[in-house]
Amino acid sequence: MNEDQIIKSLAALAHQVRLRVFRALVVAGAEGLTPSVLAEQLEVGSTALSFHLKELVNAGLVTQERISRNLIYRADFGQMNGVLGYLTENCCAGAGCELSEATRCPTGHKGC
Repeated sequence: MNEDQIIKSLAALAHQVRLRVFRALVVAGAEGLTPSVLAEQLEVGSTALSFHLKELVNAGLVTQERISRNLIYRADFGQMNGVLGYLTENCCAGAGCELSEATRCPTGHKGC
């Protein structure tokens, strides 16, 4: 996966509605969801939802399939895993990335 694909995917997710749509499709799994179900679940107008679904499809994060008269949208788990893999491939220079209690922020510290 190249940087341009990663940037396109992250840019698509950098919007509240698109992030919510993508997460709903991840939860739905392989079955996917129709736009009408998504619109009802997320309380998003159909026109706005159509725009956001198009952006997610163009970024490669969501697939669209026509079954009879319905469109089914699904999260593209391969693309999602590719983005996550790219972001974490050199995590902690190969060392474990778990924070120990000693390296965690103190309770109540702003930003923790």
